[in-house]
Amino acid sequence: MKTKLVLGAVAAAVAVFSQGAFAQAASSPSRADVKAEAKKSHTPAGEATGSVTPGKGSTMTKDERKAQEKADKAAGKLQPAGEATGSTSPGKGSETTKEARKAQTKADVKAGKTQPAGESAQPAGEKPMK
Repeated sequence: MKTKLVLGAVAAAVAVFSQGAFAQAASSPSRADVKAEAKKSHTPAGEATGSVTPGKGSTMTKDERKAQEKADKAAGKLQPAGEATGSTSPGKGSETTKEARKAQTKADVKAGKTQPAGESAQPAGEKPMK
């Protein structure tokens, strides 16, 4: 009986370990295969992967750009440095005053409409459990 148990355990161990060894050997390429693949697809340092050609930045010369900027500045078409485009005035956050909000909150607390601190939100029809 003891021999059967030991033989069964040994057979199970051999099956488990041999399966991993066969799976690893079958699915992994050898070191030589990996090196050959790396050499074949190797791109030298600093080289682009495709044919990348830089685009021409501007069609104007430096003197033409300076003259254009002077003309725009004289006409008042330039934005002040550091200013964002679009609306520069901040929007008003709330239409109610601080006192009105405080009064509304006090009324809601008195009526039991607010959620107690530390409680999770309850569905509208249910009261919080105590």
